[in-house]
Amino acid sequence: MQPKVAIVLLAAGMATRMGPNGGHKLLAAFDGMPLVRRSALIAMGSDAASVTVVVGHRQDDIRKVLVDLPVTIIANPAYPSGMASSLTTGFAAADDTEGVLVMLADMPGVTTDDLNRMITAFRDANGASIVRAVSQGKRGNPVILPRALNDAVLRLEGDVGARHLIESSGLAVTDVEIGDAAQIDVDTPEAIIAAGGTPAGTV
Repeated sequence: MQPKVAIVLLAAGMATRMGPNGGHKLLAAFDGMPLVRRSALIAMGSDAASVTVVVGHRQDDIRKVLVDLPVTIIANPAYPSGMASSLTTGFAAADDTEGVLVMLADMPGVTTDDLNRMITAFRDANGASIVRAVSQGKRGNPVILPRALNDAVLRLEGDVGARHLIESSGLAVTDVEIGDAAQIDVDTPEAIIAAGGTPAGTV
């Protein structure tokens, strides 16, 4: 049996850098649809066993654009405390797989092919390696975390991701080059436009 990978799509953030009238970044239009829906479809098209979306800020709006998709949606009531709470919420929900691919919903350059190459690398390592997307060798996202890190992930707190955990885990790290997509997230209206999207408009 090949190691199974679940995707956890983090979509709970407060989008504070969008400004008071910037709209929600995950509702910005890319390819004619809200970014969070596009990200979910990219995840669903991969070889992952399941897709879980963690929601928080403006979750009713996020749920509305995902309502017809076969994904699991989980609310993180502690989302104002930062990314760690969403990571732990998603990781705990994906407890029947050997690896969890943590994908940020605001990275429009990541493709299904990128995800599949990462999943293949994880399987080639028999589920024992962290797999990290890089851009010209510079670390980025997404990442696949092996189940061996379960306890360490669940102890994360605050507005931190898995970077320190990855560096201190002692596990092997396999880097997968995916180009600029590993570094491009859209945190501002200007970044959305630069990445080819259209901001969602006023709140």
